[in-house]
Amino acid sequence: MKILLSIAVLSLAPLSLISQDKPVESPQAHFHHLHLNVVDPAASANFYTSKFDCEKANFAGKQEAVWAQKSWLLFNKVKTSPQRGNKPDLTSAIWHMGWGAENMKETYQKQLEMGTKFFEPLTDISDIGGQVGARDTFYYCYVQSPDHALIELNTARHHQFGHLHLFSADPISAAEWWGKYFGVKLSPALKNPNARKQRVYRGFPIGPSASFMVDNVNVIIFPIEYPQTAYPDQWKDRTSFDSTKGKSIDHIALSVDNLAETMKRMKADQVKILQDSKPIPGTKIKSAFIEGPDKIVFELVEGHANKEQMR
Repeated sequence: MKILLSIAVLSLAPLSLISQDKPVESPQAHFHHLHLNVVDPAASANFYTSKFDCEKANFAGKQEAVWAQKSWLLFNKVKTSPQRGNKPDLTSAIWHMGWGAENMKETYQKQLEMGTKFFEPLTDISDIGGQVGARDTFYYCYVQSPDHALIELNTARHHQFGHLHLFSADPISAAEWWGKYFGVKLSPALKNPNARKQRVYRGFPIGPSASFMVDNVNVIIFPIEYPQTAYPDQWKDRTSFDSTKGKSIDHIALSVDNLAETMKRMKADQVKILQDSKPIPGTKIKSAFIEGPDKIVFELVEGHANKEQMR
């Protein structure tokens, strides 16, 4: 059985949130939404709200969507679901999103009774932090959505939307990019040469890695060697990531206070611009698209996410 590893547990504790020694270079961005490619937006809204702690809502008063505590899941209607032989396509740098669970065994059993489809079953990884023989303290499992997105459930002190797990060819540099352009706070430990050393858990490379917060969402980055090892059929003869565009999780959206100034900084640094600032269709909300490290598509939205998102 593949060991699909979870969010920032003990192994990532040194990379947790500690303020940087120097001020960040950009104003702090905030988590706005994940945009998913789905065949049936209404059915997708039903799926997420029936399985996880979130609620149905209409983005900008018209788009069927899901509100998850402080941010959105938005849906783009497509003819066919992105997939690899009825399994998730794991060739992009966005791995999965995740919800917490106070009692994983109980939550897993309830999901089984609901007919939830699992990509990976309940698994105990209590020893991931190096405590030999540790058991029954940290579990995870992977839900596969009808449109083949992966959703992790993992041991936590809450049952809310709580993390986003990414891959990168260079996790440390990718985290530093987030710090530079989005103002996230990174651990000084990332500057230590040891942070770039490989770490292997049960045969799977999980380091170098990085972990930081964007509002209530923990973003974790694992090395490219992980998917190459865990999904060899999908990574045969492959050395780099596909763009996230068109995948089950199409892109990450972050909100900024001043989109024009943000885009000015990025253009000056020759960040790849996919679409310049313009209103989101049917709204007055301005957004732009860029490509970040590892071909992750980012949407930058002007103004913070809120449940009554203005038109």
